[in-house]
This record gives sequence, structure tokens and C-alpha cells, in this order.
Amino acid sequence: MRIDTPEGDIIQPSRRAIAASLFFVGYAPAALSACAAPVRTPEDDLIIEEPHITGTGGYSLPAYVARPHAEARHPAVIVVNEIFGIHDYIKDVCRRLAREGFVAIAPDYFDRAGDPAPLTEQVAIMQIVNQATYEQVMGDTQGAITWLKAQRFAKPDAIGITGFCWGGGYVWLSAARFPDIKAGVAWYGRIVGPATPVANDPQRPWPIDIAGNLHTPVLGLYGALDQGIPVATVEQMRAALQAADNPSGSQIIVYPDAGHGFHADYRSSYVAADAADGWSRLLAWFRAHGVA
Repeated sequence: MRIDTPEGDIIQPSRRAIAASLFFVGYAPAALSACAAPVRTPEDDLIIEEPHITGTGGYSLPAYVARPHAEARHPAVIVVNEIFGIHDYIKDVCRRLAREGFVAIAPDYFDRAGDPAPLTEQVAIMQIVNQATYEQVMGDTQGAITWLKAQRFAKPDAIGITGFCWGGGYVWLSAARFPDIKAGVAWYGRIVGPATPVANDPQRPWPIDIAGNLHTPVLGLYGALDQGIPVATVEQMRAALQAADNPSGSQIIVYPDAGHGFHADYRSSYVAADAADGWSRLLAWFRAHGVA
């Protein structure tokens, strides 16, 4: 609902967002493996918040935040979710980052359309996901940046971004769009768009489209066995970066024995060794590029 305020029109959060907790509790049932043993990072000595940030069009967008308890300014990381939204896996990634000294914020990019995490049918999930257009996601990400820069506990000049699957693609795009982002880590984000443009977002770019003018360093982490993101497209991105003399210093790592979702510890695709290696690389990448 839109209402008038002294500051102008704002959009009220959905009824789901006004509930005691803003997000689905548990793991996305569409991908949860019966044999999975998801990592559970404790909240001890962390501050957990569920603020609203100002997203595209003035929308009051819920977000999940985990940060260190210590009173100081900390580097910050925006966490961009997979197609399942802000479920327990994404929350845990935020807590892992907080334990490493970062302020981690996961905006709920799908809030306008609903929560895909409780759903089990891929078609229904994608109906929600596809409503999040490029410009909406960019505006919501800018909202997260603006919110972080206004907080006394975040370093305004030390902001990074990481994301998984759907979110991994948006890491590349956000790094190209926002100079406030100092570094990005993209986990198996799609490189090349479909042959037919998305009907409601025909002008959306893809990582391959911005390779030539990317100046923010991005670390891309991919699996050679990924059936949805062929290695050939990953090599296209690597070649495009090289053709542009790679001014950002971006790098791409391909794990030979990993498929899609190899970091997702609640899925059957999880590869513990590669997930741990990727996480170590993420921490080193951020600290080497000013998110520290």
C-alpha cells in the first residue's frame, strides 16, 4: 500500500514483512537433501537484526543483518540470495561473515512477489523470481549500500558483495554498476542470458555484457560439472575479461569435481572441500581489495 508522508510517497511493507520475523524459517524444501547436515553458525556474540531499507521506488524492503557485537566500524558485505530467497542457508552465510568481522546484509529482493522458500514446485518459484527485474534489483542493492553507509557500525568505504546462483550473476552486474562496491565474489552465477530475452525484462544485461567495462575486482567460483552453467560460457567470460585487458583484475576459479550449488550445504550438490576452499578465497579476496 502507498501512503503519503512528509518525506514523500512510500510503499508499506507486505503483511508478511510485518510479522514477528520477516523471513521463512528453515531451508528451501525444493532443494533440501534428505541426507544433508546443514552448517548452523551460532548467534552468540553477534547482533541479528531485520531492518527495512529503502528499495526501488521507495519500497520498504526487509533485510536480514548479522554483525559483530563489538562497537566499531566493520567492513560490510551484501549477500545476494539464490532463487529460494532469504531462508536459513542465506541467514547462516550472513552469520559466518559476521563471525569473520563483517556486517552482512541480505536484502529480500523477492519480497514484493512473495517468499519462494516454502514452495516445492520450480515453476511457482520461478514465477516469483522472474518478477525481480534488473532495475529493481539494482535499486534495492543501492538501498542496501545507502543503508550501510548510514550506519555507525559499518565502514562506508569498505563494502563488498557476494551471491549464489541467481545472486552470483547479480554480483557481476552490481560490481559493474556501483563504485561504492570495492570487490565481489560470485558463486556459480549465470554468465550468458537465454536465447530469448526474459519477457518482462528484455533489456537486462548479463555478466558477459559488462566484462569489457568492469573495473571492480570480482572473483568467480564455478563448477566444471555444472549442467546449468556450461564451462564454455565461463571460458567466454574469462576470454572477454582478457580481451579487455581485465582492468579490474577479476579472476575465475573452476572446480573440476563440483557442480552447481557446491557451497550449499543443505543440498545434495554440496562439495565440502570446494566449499571450504571457495570460502577461504572469498575472505582473502575481500581483505586484499579493501573490504577489511
